[in-house]
Amino acid sequence: MPSPRYHREMPQRYRLEAVQCKGCGKISFPPRRICAGCGSREFDKARLSDQGKILTYTTIRVAPKDFETQVPYSVAVVETDNGVRLTTQVADCSPDDLAIGKRVKFVFRKLYSEGHTGIICYGYKAILI
Repeated sequence: MPSPRYHREMPQRYRLEAVQCKGCGKISFPPRRICAGCGSREFDKARLSDQGKILTYTTIRVAPKDFETQVPYSVAVVETDNGVRLTTQVADCSPDDLAIGKRVKFVFRKLYSEGHTGIICYGYKAILI
């Protein structure tokens, strides 16, 4: 059975939903209740850009049990076009194709399955553009 946290995070995972502080304009992802920039508690919903650039990355060659069939795979810190940084798996490419500064687009993909007969969990991954 999926964890309660996964269900709470569905809007962010499925639609890249964030919040933008009414006080200072800082965009937070995942959404926060208190702005890290100014301490305000007032936000508007915001949507992250679906494109960005790779700031740094690493290649996983020895993976945890649920990801053993995917090795080698890469995980990157991506800065979206509206300045928010997030960590994501980079799919559909060889680790040799990655470089700092390369452009990526976020896509909706399977992340993992919980257990042998568990629910399939979906979310965002990045692909090179």
